[in-house]
Amino acid sequence: MELLVAPVAWLAARPWLTLVCAGAMEIVWAVGLKYTAGFTRPLASLAVAIAIVASVLLLGLAARSLPIGVAYAVWSGIGAVGAVLAGTLLLGDPLSLRSGFFLALIVTGIVGLKLG
Repeated sequence: MELLVAPVAWLAARPWLTLVCAGAMEIVWAVGLKYTAGFTRPLASLAVAIAIVASVLLLGLAARSLPIGVAYAVWSGIGAVGAVLAGTLLLGDPLSLRSGFFLALIVTGIVGLKLG
């Protein structure tokens, strides 16, 4: 248990970094869903479950210090933008100019929340 205390305390002191890590885990599980084949592949399914738990735990840790509305919006925005970009780069999902424009608006909103 002592091995977990130091990293948790370190992350708790850095809520924005913790929130970015939570968003990264959000991207991992969202993209990972594609590899589970409807949860018929046990290892991929386990990896997705672990990423979901990690994402929510990190969000909760960041929300200790950040307003929940800001934390949740940034977390979901990182996950949404990251999942679209990962899907495009890793899975060949299409990304139109129009979609790219709206992704840029989400990023602008995330930055605005951070600065606000």
